[in-house]
Amino acid sequence: MTSPPPARRWVAHPFAPLRSRIDRWFLSRRPPSDTLELTQRNVYILPTRAGWMLAATLLVLLVGSINYQLNLGYLLTFLLAGCVAVGMHVCHGTLRGLAMRLMPPEPQYAGSAAVFRIMLTNARRSTRYGIGFAVHRSGQWSWSDVPAQGSATVEVAFKPERRGLHAVPTLTAETRFPLGTFRVWSIWRPASQVLVYPAPEPNPPPLPEAEPLAGPSAAMATRAHVAGEYDGVRAYRRGDSLKLVVWKRAAQAQAAGSDELISRDTLQAQRAQLWLDAQHAGLADAEARLSRLCAWILMADHLGVDYGLRAGGRIVQPSQGEAHKRQCLELLALC
Repeated sequence: MTSPPPARRWVAHPFAPLRSRIDRWFLSRRPPSDTLELTQRNVYILPTRAGWMLAATLLVLLVGSINYQLNLGYLLTFLLAGCVAVGMHVCHGTLRGLAMRLMPPEPQYAGSAAVFRIMLTNARRSTRYGIGFAVHRSGQWSWSDVPAQGSATVEVAFKPERRGLHAVPTLTAETRFPLGTFRVWSIWRPASQVLVYPAPEPNPPPLPEAEPLAGPSAAMATRAHVAGEYDGVRAYRRGDSLKLVVWKRAAQAQAAGSDELISRDTLQAQRAQLWLDAQHAGLADAEARLSRLCAWILMADHLGVDYGLRAGGRIVQPSQGEAHKRQCLELLALC
């Protein structure tokens, strides 16, 4: 790994509005895609400040050598100029031919950093050094080397402030290897989107009381409770009575080296259902209600209980599990 250059920070510039207009025009001409191969057409190069200073130094050396007829001055000037020319070619070739692919981003919570993983593939027989990625004009860079005929993964962080479905921001790939006299970069517009859940409330109140069933379902559950009927078996949940545990199956599982417990699925537990409703949150602010519902969903999932969700005019029927939790959180993010 090469040592990363010092962090750079974008500062206010008198031509910032003009730069923003140019950026919008430039990005509108680039179709979004989650894969990109860098070629001669989408890789750009300009001298850095150090490069301009070196060019001015070479000009002074050349003028001095001409004025005083210094053969060694000519030799030093053209030797340095040749090194700069070779460095320019190597710097441009470090990005040219590189293939990039954005991994599908995972959903995140508002206020936390969303991390994008980018797979870099190098088809040539030499290592590519000092390749950096950052959100366009953010100044927060992640650096990596890509081995010869291999691949590497670089992570870029982005902090969405609001919940909802957000487009992955425009990314910049850059290198200044080997001399730092030229900056080679490319602009990438990914097509993926990242889902941002509401931020869970830090210290939420306890879960609301379960609501009793009404109608035929309640009558059927009551009859089943009186008759002692069971509706099959299920995995043991925290808080289940020990009388519901199928000890025979527990002994068989223990003999097989597993500690999994199986409970009888009695319909008695279905006489009441836990509903997470925005009206139960007791908060006036809409975003605060969603944050509390998010915390309740995580709490109910941790306890392993069935729960349903009513929010934004939509209903998710009671259930449990990872898929159910994601469905409820997605509803909160998009409502």
